[in-house]
Amino acid sequence: MAHTVALVDDDRNILASVSIALEAEGFDVRTYTDGAEALRALTQRPPDLAVLDIKMPRMDGMELLQRLRQTSHIPVIFLTSKDDELDELMGLRMGADDYIKKPFSQRLLIERIRALLRREALRGETADADPGQMITRGPLLLDGARHACSWKGQPIDLTVTEFLLVRALAQRPGHVKNRDQLMDAAYGEHVYVDDRTIDSHIKRLRKKFKAVDPDFSQIETLYGVGYRYKE
Repeated sequence: MAHTVALVDDDRNILASVSIALEAEGFDVRTYTDGAEALRALTQRPPDLAVLDIKMPRMDGMELLQRLRQTSHIPVIFLTSKDDELDELMGLRMGADDYIKKPFSQRLLIERIRALLRREALRGETADADPGQMITRGPLLLDGARHACSWKGQPIDLTVTEFLLVRALAQRPGHVKNRDQLMDAAYGEHVYVDDRTIDSHIKRLRKKFKAVDPDFSQIETLYGVGYRYKE
């Protein structure tokens, strides 16, 4: 069964060219030219993955993602302009799984889409194979079967990427994971993402845990090396 990808961009030329490329790869594609229209459609008929432009009239990609994350955890890739570093980081903190800068290679976008979809499929297979899969580290509970996380009994709402990063760190407390290892855990071995992407996800993770426990400090930074989950 073909995967469905939603493209949201006010540039009709981008929608047309990317749609043709994705359909040639066997994807079903839905296109939307503004965020408000896309929000209604994505809520009523969720796709397998969404690609969102940040700068759009009426409702931009940031607001669309924020509203979408209230009800959905579908993988989201942001399209950003070359100099929108702040927007990229804000998007990741709000729950995007990846971003690609314009102008972009269609082949790169397709590979990123495939990587995120493979990860989603693998997560589902793992849950089916081991319904009781859990990691407990002190107050931290990770339930892979339900994609659920809690800290001191309080639920933490994580995106797929964030959940995979926490799991990678918590599996071996005290052991340092460099950024490349965390990229592999979150995106797969054959997809490259910028170091800042991992750093932004970690910052967002800490913010979510601190929202329920201001003293949370289990995810430690070793500058120039990587991150580790405190023993």
